[in-house]
Amino acid sequence: MCSRFELNLPPKDLTRCLDLDEVPNGFSQGEIRPTNHTLCLGAHGPLINRWGLKIDWGSKPLINARAETLKEKRTFQPLLNSRCLVPASAYFEWRREGKVRHRNRIAIPDTPLFTFAGLTDGEHVTIVTCQSVPSIAQIHSRMPVILSSSDEKAWIDGERAYDDVAYLVLPRPDLVLEADEESSPPPPQADLFG
Repeated sequence: MCSRFELNLPPKDLTRCLDLDEVPNGFSQGEIRPTNHTLCLGAHGPLINRWGLKIDWGSKPLINARAETLKEKRTFQPLLNSRCLVPASAYFEWRREGKVRHRNRIAIPDTPLFTFAGLTDGEHVTIVTCQSVPSIAQIHSRMPVILSSSDEKAWIDGERAYDDVAYLVLPRPDLVLEADEESSPPPPQADLFG
């Protein structure tokens, strides 16, 4: 679920959309893959984090965290008050049709930038996921938690306990996403984590 997303706005547009004085250097633009450095926003401003939490019990980084089990998982419990925003212009999901996978670029219509709910350890970030909204449920049953602009400040407010903002990781009933499916399936890809 959500193993690629896109951030394709030039820095001047990012600063305007994110209400920043400037954006730091050193993060990936275009299609972002696990282990790439990505722009994040924490309680104290912009961060550059590598996408995927390092874990002791596995070789692959944890790029997603299920909203329904955040409080139960020991990996995520220490990060519940280290919340961040992950800006994106779209994300990619693959619809299966038998053995064929069809890649879809999913975005909010007429919205150049939105944010995912994320958790950070200060160097790495994972994206929180929830059940899909009806407009894309036929593609995949899960999606990144996309926060409304009015909820972004509450999510990264370090003074607020996770229990006070846990409702934000539920699927938004008002959210309508649009998917553009590529006409041909993607070529096989090498192992990202090898």
